[in-house]
Amino acid sequence: MSARPIEDDTPPPPLPPHSGLHGARRAQAMAAVALSVLLSVLDYAVANVALPGIARDLHATSSQSIWVINAYQLASLSMLLPLASLGTRIGFDRMCRIGIGVFLFASVCCALSHSLLELALARALQGAGGACIMSVNIALIRFIYPREELGRGIALNGLVIGTGVALGPTVGSIVLSFANWPWIFWVNLPLGLAAFALATLALPATPRSPVPVDRVGAALTILAFSTTVIGADDLVHGGGVLGASAFVFGILCWVGLLRYQRNLHHPIVPVDLLGRGEFLVAFLIGMLGFIASNFFIIAMPFTLESLFHRPETVTGYLITPWAAGVAIFSYAVGKFADRVPAAILSSAGLFMTTIGFVLLWRLPLDATNFDIVWRTGLAGAGFGVFQPPNNRAMMLSAPRGREGGASGLVSVARLGGQTLGALLVASVFVYSANASRLCLFLAACVAMTGVVLSATRLLEGRVASR
Repeated sequence: MSARPIEDDTPPPPLPPHSGLHGARRAQAMAAVALSVLLSVLDYAVANVALPGIARDLHATSSQSIWVINAYQLASLSMLLPLASLGTRIGFDRMCRIGIGVFLFASVCCALSHSLLELALARALQGAGGACIMSVNIALIRFIYPREELGRGIALNGLVIGTGVALGPTVGSIVLSFANWPWIFWVNLPLGLAAFALATLALPATPRSPVPVDRVGAALTILAFSTTVIGADDLVHGGGVLGASAFVFGILCWVGLLRYQRNLHHPIVPVDLLGRGEFLVAFLIGMLGFIASNFFIIAMPFTLESLFHRPETVTGYLITPWAAGVAIFSYAVGKFADRVPAAILSSAGLFMTTIGFVLLWRLPLDATNFDIVWRTGLAGAGFGVFQPPNNRAMMLSAPRGREGGASGLVSVARLGGQTLGALLVASVFVYSANASRLCLFLAACVAMTGVVLSATRLLEGRVASR
């Protein structure tokens, strides 16, 4: 194993303070971040719609075609923290531009793929490009907005993510109604080129840390995330020795990684940030929120089809209020996120989501479409209220100079929660006869756990004020 970086002995000096941008410069820089994030999120959502056509054209089974989605998400999750660390070294603005370039190149490779293996590898490269963007997007917002207005920027970022998720299936359906599946990747080019141009012109030049890149830590992090998830997924689906071996190897990588970096001042996996109580609580709440959301998002289509006998053409519209509620209320809460504590807003938002999930779980079998829509919208609205204040709390609890690690962990809370949620949903479907409805109940339970954990911040605040 190679020698440890020099950061073991001497911590670098703190980065200079920043006060954000103002006026037109802020609007242009935020537009660059928004377009970059939209590029990443929209393409992830669009690809879901094309899976049947991809499986048919590339002569793959439905289960095999899911690797078009898994490859993207696995690459994004496993590379988020190493790329966040690299972004601190080379500058968050440069990392964003690199991500857009990689994403565009990978989109061309996806469109030109002739086999499922080629497409999965291209999607993994696309996921790496998306990770470049998502690992630094919140860090960039911290340099675009002054501290007292950070909540607005994070709320706007949440609006973009929610809009991308909401528009994804619709955009995919529109493209596929006029062309074949490679065009869902070709349409990335105009949006990506616009994002790259705006990022080049408008993003602020962010400070660069003198800390060298920890190659050993980066490699161990990627191996730990990827092999653990692959092994767990195989075990959930009844895998044998191969899945168990991958999972055990992943655990060993985690042990080796944590032991290797325990004396580092700027570790790839920012355990120093997770050692801060306020940051750790916000991180765990974020993960719980996304675990709960994935219980709902994955199981709800099955619930609508099997229990409520809605056709596929209708289920997409019945779930859309979730994404619409997230997008609208993520933006609306930005007006309060800088003035009202996250302990209040996030707790109230997750409680709304919990109520929405409980009402969906208890829906009578003769429920109308309106009954489904308003309950789904309530859950989405609550999630939109919960997310920006919680992300803001994470970013502001990180010390100056640790924006990259904090931004990476914000995205890890989202992707890690989604991935763990997907694994839990898969296990429920394997072992339960009434899986779809049980998942809605579990979504409510996990969300309520997040409410309780979030509310503890109110008690801590009162104790601290005394």
